[in-house]
Amino acid sequence: MQGKIIKGIAGFYYIHTPYMGVYECKAKGIFRSQKIKPLVGDNVDIDVIDESNKKGNIVKILERKNQLIRPMVSNVDQAIIIFAVSSPKPNLNLLDRFLIMMLKEGVNTIICFNKSDLVSEDEFDNLSNIYRSCGYQVIGTSTVLDEGIQAVQALLEDKTTVLAGPSGVGKSSLINQITPNANMETGAISDKIQRGKHTTRHSELHYINETSYIMDTPGFSSLYLDGIECNELKDYFSEFTEYEEGCRYKGCIHINEPDCRVKDALELGEISEVRYRNYVTIYQELKDQRKY
Repeated sequence: MQGKIIKGIAGFYYIHTPYMGVYECKAKGIFRSQKIKPLVGDNVDIDVIDESNKKGNIVKILERKNQLIRPMVSNVDQAIIIFAVSSPKPNLNLLDRFLIMMLKEGVNTIICFNKSDLVSEDEFDNLSNIYRSCGYQVIGTSTVLDEGIQAVQALLEDKTTVLAGPSGVGKSSLINQITPNANMETGAISDKIQRGKHTTRHSELHYINETSYIMDTPGFSSLYLDGIECNELKDYFSEFTEYEEGCRYKGCIHINEPDCRVKDALELGEISEVRYRNYVTIYQELKDQRKY
């Protein structure tokens, strides 16, 4: 029987099959010897060993379309990265890191700014335009006012979508609005540190219909970028592209070089100062990593 891993906890994997429901399975020892770990999102073959109690064994992991490290899931069609516009205040450096990581993996990413009811329309537009000007699709949602939910539902159709973002931004509340059967636990924001309490402790895939799934993933407060050279980082900031040909030096890094068109565009307000500042910070971090 074939199915899809929707959850994995303490060595047990829960496999959703199209017509027979969910089976609790263990992975065969051969996967450990081959250093292969089953992931949420994997399509697998299982042997049923106890039909009445819905138990079985994973005997084969089918070929993966892709595999993400953070969050650790597979076979993703797109990502929706969710940040709150307020409470907690959005960490745009963290957002840019996630966007870089998804670009590296070739996964299309949509930005969702949740809790849009907490800020004015102008504040929301100023934030959204930072990323719309770079070519990203940005949507606003409010689970309180039930705004933007239908737009998200339309994006999920015929896709396996991973939802990711920091704790407390409303991922679980959004999933509950989209698919009430998920019945996700939600948590409050700590007044002291303005961070969310972790309510999602593991990645879990939720069935919407025969062709649509959403993955809820644990919140994160930091993101380490791996496998990217500091000199390549500029290629992940699409807004630099139209100006680079005007730089004096081929391969310009757009930080200390003279006659840099990217820096000229920055001074003219044609490139976001926030995005550029994040670029410089991440560049320096990657450069420092290379020393060790």
